[in-house]
Amino acid sequence: MTQKIVVGVLTSGGDAPGMNAAIRAVTRAALNHGMEVWGIYRGYQGLIEGDVKKLCSQDVSGIIQRGGTFLQSARSSEFKTTAGRKKAHETLVKNGINALVVIGGDGSFAGATNFASEYLDISVIGIPGTIDNDIYGTDYTIGYDTALNTVVEAVDKIRDTASSFNRIFFVEVMGREAGFIALNSGIASGAEVIMVPERKHQVEKVRRFLAERARKNKSSIIIVSEGLEEGSAMEIAEQIRPEYPQFDIKVSVLGYIQRGGSPTSKDRVIASLMGVAAIEALLEGQRSLMVGYKNEEIVNVPLNKTVKLHKTISDEMLGIAELIGTFAPPKEDPEE
Repeated sequence: MTQKIVVGVLTSGGDAPGMNAAIRAVTRAALNHGMEVWGIYRGYQGLIEGDVKKLCSQDVSGIIQRGGTFLQSARSSEFKTTAGRKKAHETLVKNGINALVVIGGDGSFAGATNFASEYLDISVIGIPGTIDNDIYGTDYTIGYDTALNTVVEAVDKIRDTASSFNRIFFVEVMGREAGFIALNSGIASGAEVIMVPERKHQVEKVRRFLAERARKNKSSIIIVSEGLEEGSAMEIAEQIRPEYPQFDIKVSVLGYIQRGGSPTSKDRVIASLMGVAAIEALLEGQRSLMVGYKNEEIVNVPLNKTVKLHKTISDEMLGIAELIGTFAPPKEDPEE
């Protein structure tokens, strides 16, 4: 007799718009296939502490348009330990849960990979949910599109005031070690310079740009990813400001506004597709994998690969950003 699948679903790490859509899809797809579903609150920490509740279809009604995660999230240093993962496993066994769907980023997947290797009685499926879009094996992660649109909208507004006073704005965006938000929001908002952590000598690039800009009197937007080795947007601006006293240099750190807000339709659709795919993977007997989205199709990627391999930023996109920006001025300036 085939064992009944009982699914536990949690969100871990940083929250991302669209996580609720994924939870909804996991829950309803599982219920429609005759499975039992348990919501695990506060991520791995809630799993350790037994903060779980059986979910019905009504529990996930009216959440698809909400940002954040109704299951809440938390960081858990305890889950990084063998003893912590043992407690988590005891919670699953106590409630008859034999499958775990983890919605989160690289740190969440690292924990899921360790757990899956230690407890073979639990099938673990990952759904990529992070605004950073830095997970190997998938073109998109849940929350990225919403965060990108939030940044573009904010930069458009900043450019209005920058233009009014001919100011230069350093706008810091999230991304840690990944410059996907910085690169694509910079292109979309027409930023003059884009600084990403994957490249060296970023401050020198700004200096060359400002040296060219010194002959003109125009506002400019410089997008700065938070993960630069050379410092934060504030630190870079403080370093640059004395060298170019003729410029009115301002800094805007967008911060956690990028994590919030109602998810875009793209995030809702992709999250829903991934949620259903996670349940289908369990029905097929799959374990220790991530459901991703590549070339507009759902793909299955071994969970350990998402941790071991690194998603790289596109050199082609960086080249395009500089080509269509004003960083590399023409040899003959038509304004002169």
